[in-house]
Amino acid sequence: MVDEEQPDAVSDAPVQRRSRMPLVIGVLAVLAALGTGGYLWQSRHAAHGTAGKTAAADLGKAELYLPLEPAFVVNFRDNDSLRYLQVGVTLMSHDPEAINVAKAADPVLRDGLVALFSNQNFSIISDAAGRQKLQQQALATVRKVVQARLGRPGIDALYFTSFVMQ
Repeated sequence: MVDEEQPDAVSDAPVQRRSRMPLVIGVLAVLAALGTGGYLWQSRHAAHGTAGKTAAADLGKAELYLPLEPAFVVNFRDNDSLRYLQVGVTLMSHDPEAINVAKAADPVLRDGLVALFSNQNFSIISDAAGRQKLQQQALATVRKVVQARLGRPGIDALYFTSFVMQ
């Protein structure tokens, strides 16, 4: 009898694949976490936006700017030397009436701001914290004048568009 050689074992059995189920579960978990985080962030953000009726009303109105031209130039003393300060100021409001009142009261605003700027100390306003404090004081000065004429502060922000000391 002839030896019959058996061919190498060829298997028609399917190749076992690794299951993709853990990958799908992981992707779904990440998407769920992102969705939950987005929902919580949006709901918190929306809660802050509707905190007050005036804040929501201000967001709907356009920002109006009023540059106070020309720039303020004042001199002040610093340890027996004469210093100069040039400040460009722009007012911002969402209320057109407040901008009109500020335009009409320009000489009064300028007088108050010149008095404020000329009474500064060089060592204080030469750093960022001092400039921010000066900016807050200038805003308070402007709001006081507008409040007296309009009955409400009206001016939302005051920006220094230039700030040069020498």
